[in-house]
Amino acid sequence: MEKRKSIVSYILLVIAIIVVVNILSDRFFARLDLTEDNRFTLSKATENILDDLEEPITVKAYFTEEGLPPNILKVRRDFKEMLIEFGNLSHGNVVYEFIDPSKDAEVEQEAMQNGIQPVIISVREKDQMKQQKAYMGAVISLGDETDVIPFMQEGSAMEYALSTSIKKLAVTNKPVIGYLQGHGEPALAELQQAMQSLQILYQVEPVELTDTTEALGKYTTVAILAPRDSFPYSHLRQLDDFLSRGGKLFIGMDRVDGDLQTAQGTEITTGLETWLEQKGLLVESNFVVDQSCANVTVRQQQGFFMMNRPMPFHYLPIINTFEEHPITKGLEMVMLPFASTVSFTGDSSLRFTPLAKTSKKSGTQPCPTYFDISRKWAEKDFPLANLTVAGVLSGKISGNMESTIVLVGDGGFCVNGEGQQAQQHQPDNISLFVNSIDWLSDDTGLIELRTKGVTARPLDQIEDGTKALLKWLNFLLPIILILIYGIFRMQRNRVLRVKRMEKGYV
Repeated sequence: MEKRKSIVSYILLVIAIIVVVNILSDRFFARLDLTEDNRFTLSKATENILDDLEEPITVKAYFTEEGLPPNILKVRRDFKEMLIEFGNLSHGNVVYEFIDPSKDAEVEQEAMQNGIQPVIISVREKDQMKQQKAYMGAVISLGDETDVIPFMQEGSAMEYALSTSIKKLAVTNKPVIGYLQGHGEPALAELQQAMQSLQILYQVEPVELTDTTEALGKYTTVAILAPRDSFPYSHLRQLDDFLSRGGKLFIGMDRVDGDLQTAQGTEITTGLETWLEQKGLLVESNFVVDQSCANVTVRQQQGFFMMNRPMPFHYLPIINTFEEHPITKGLEMVMLPFASTVSFTGDSSLRFTPLAKTSKKSGTQPCPTYFDISRKWAEKDFPLANLTVAGVLSGKISGNMESTIVLVGDGGFCVNGEGQQAQQHQPDNISLFVNSIDWLSDDTGLIELRTKGVTARPLDQIEDGTKALLKWLNFLLPIILILIYGIFRMQRNRVLRVKRMEKGYV
């Protein structure tokens, strides 16, 4: 009887412990982040933003709660856990509530009026697929100001979206970034993707240089992208004066131009290349070619039909070799169309840091050149390796104050264009430009969040031998582990049988 009571008491104690643990885990939680880039651990940048909050931030999360697949419900749970962490780190300055718009028509209307549109998700139910609306957005408020995250993504993108939204509302005086115009540069309207990110922390305004007026005095950072017309001496002198005051420049520069309509590659001369060469930065008038490249679509005759066929175009190098630097941290793949090589020719009084390099199978083509789309490229066409296409120059570049130039040997890598000619760039292209502006202008650390997480790891850029090794490893490793465990158990059972047959075994 006593033994039975003891067992019942033990079971009740275990149940009570489980209940208490579940209650505590709902209020408090901890997790072990084993991901390569700590994507589920809040960054120092987020901690700094939350620590600096002076007024409460309200997050109204519109999430559908029922009838969704587990991976979608996980986004809601992860977002809630992140908001708990935000609230703790902000000392209670981040408050939140979750609302399910699917349960009330008025609330659903409110969500859509606030900018939260439903997404259509395929759900399997009773061996059939059906379409269901799901709300996965949030409205962030600070006083009378609001910002909307229309769709919440999982992982590190969630932290970046929430942190930048809070920073956007909390910052009062945004630094002003000058964007140079007047030399054939694309207008700000042609940088839609970049401007979407830059406007969170900065006010970006176009600036034109004149022969008589100093126009760069109000800026600490100035960006120059893809100039095509000549720089007068007076404009170059103003750039010198800007650097002599400790100014910071971002320059994305085209030394060559490729026209796929005429299949011609020509040189671009603006005078800026000569000015840079005087600083020790040489941008060659050549075309970088790389075995790692993007494709172009070519129309070819196939019997009686004309077919569109993608073909590698080696003048569109895909850069995936980056130096350890805040600008390039987290970048994995940047496409630089018609890029040129960058090299440092100055002395040891200045510091030059390469940022991005070509692959181990690359080369250069002289300018002018003719693009032969049907050309069969061979190994000998890529005799060079790790050519620098972007870098940072720091030091007393002009005058006696420390200044900085970030230089990319291509100007159109983040330019979308306008109208029907506009094109969408991959995220890392935009991050290279925006990270550069952040590093030159901002010390909050959001630069680390933008590129936190894996963006692209294409299998076609893995060596064939590595692919085969990974394939066989995935296939054989589970089998080998099962065999090892089986042998271990067999040996253990054999030893146990031998012991049982020994005299005196109890």
